[in-house]
Amino acid sequence: MKTAISGTLKGYLMAIHSSNEPVPLHRIAIGDRSFALAWLVERTPGATRSNKPYFLCRFQDAQVGATLMAWSDSPWFQACQGWRIGSAYRLDLTLGEHEKYGLQMELHWLEPEASKDAAWQYMPAFLQTSSRYAVDELWAQLMTFVQTEIAENTLKQLILMLLARWEAPLKQLPASDGRFYPYPGGWLEHVVSLVQTCRLLTDHYLRQYEGLEPTIQRDLVLAGAVLHDLGRVLEWKMEPDSSEFSPTVPGRLFGHVLLGRDLIRDAAAELGTVPQPILERLEHIVLSHLTLPEWGSPRLPLIPEVLILHHADDLDAKIEMYLRCFRKDQQPGPFTARDSILNKPLLKPGDWPEDRVVVERTPSNEQA
Repeated sequence: MKTAISGTLKGYLMAIHSSNEPVPLHRIAIGDRSFALAWLVERTPGATRSNKPYFLCRFQDAQVGATLMAWSDSPWFQACQGWRIGSAYRLDLTLGEHEKYGLQMELHWLEPEASKDAAWQYMPAFLQTSSRYAVDELWAQLMTFVQTEIAENTLKQLILMLLARWEAPLKQLPASDGRFYPYPGGWLEHVVSLVQTCRLLTDHYLRQYEGLEPTIQRDLVLAGAVLHDLGRVLEWKMEPDSSEFSPTVPGRLFGHVLLGRDLIRDAAAELGTVPQPILERLEHIVLSHLTLPEWGSPRLPLIPEVLILHHADDLDAKIEMYLRCFRKDQQPGPFTARDSILNKPLLKPGDWPEDRVVVERTPSNEQA
C-alpha cells in the first residue's frame, strides 16, 4: 500500500519510480529533496500545551535518524497510525535540521519496503547498524571469561545457567533502546567490553588496598557486569518479520532492572546452592547499578562493588556513543552535527581549525 498526500500523484510516482533509487538518510544534505530508505523506529503520540495532538515518527538508517512531526491537521496524522514499527520504508522527503531537535523531515510520499519492487533489493546492513564483531565469537569470549575469572563455583554455575537459558535473545538484543550499542548484538558487545574494564578496575583497587579488610569482592563485581542488564530479555520482544524490538508489558511495568533481579533470584532458587549473602549482594548490585533514581535505579548503592560497575558501565556506554557520533557525522567543519542522544555537537578528532585564536601568555613576574 502506498501513502501520499493526495490522490493525484500516480503519474508523478510512476515517472520517478523508474529513474530514482533510494539512498540512506545519512547521504542526504540538509535542504535537499531525495528518495531515502529507512526504518521506522518510533511512533509516539503527544500533544502540545494548547492540546494540539501529534505523532512523533522517527526514521533511521545505519548512521542517522530523522523525525517527522505528524500534526493533527496533516494528512500523515491518520496515515502514520498504520505504519509498522521496525519496517523499512521508501520515502520522498526534504531533509532539514532543527537547532534543538536535530534532523527533521518534510515528507512528500511514502511506500513500504514490502512492495517487492526490484528497487527494494537492498541488504539490511544498508539500513541498520550491527556489531562489528561476530556474535558467536563474542559469546565464546564471554563464556571463557566466566569460566576462567569467576572463582566462586556456585556463583559461576548460576551465571552459566542463566546464559545458557537466554543465549538466543542475548545474542540478538541491543544494549539499549537507541542510546548506546543500539543494534542487534549490542547487548553482547557491551557486556564483553564491560567485563574487561571491570576486571581491570577491580584488580587495580585490590592492589591499591592490599592487606586491608574487608576488601572488594572481585567475583561479585564481575558477576554483576555479566548479569546487570539480563532483564532486557524480558523487557523487549522482537517484532515478527522485523529487526526491531518493542517493549513487553512486564518491561513497561517493571523495567529491566527488577526483571533481571527476578531472573537471578529464580535461577538461584532452582540451583539451591548459592550462599544467601552472595546472592543478596548480587541482587543489590543489579538493583542499584544505575545508582540514581532519575536513571531508573530503585535503590541507592550500599556496597563498593556497585561503584566499580556503575562507572565502568557508564564509561563504556558514553565512549560507544561518542565514537558512533564521529563515525556517522557528515557535517563540514571542526564540530559534528548536534547528536540527538548526546544533545550536543562534538569536537572532531584531528587538528584544530586554522582560524583558532592563539593566546600568548607571559610570566606573571615578568618586568615591564
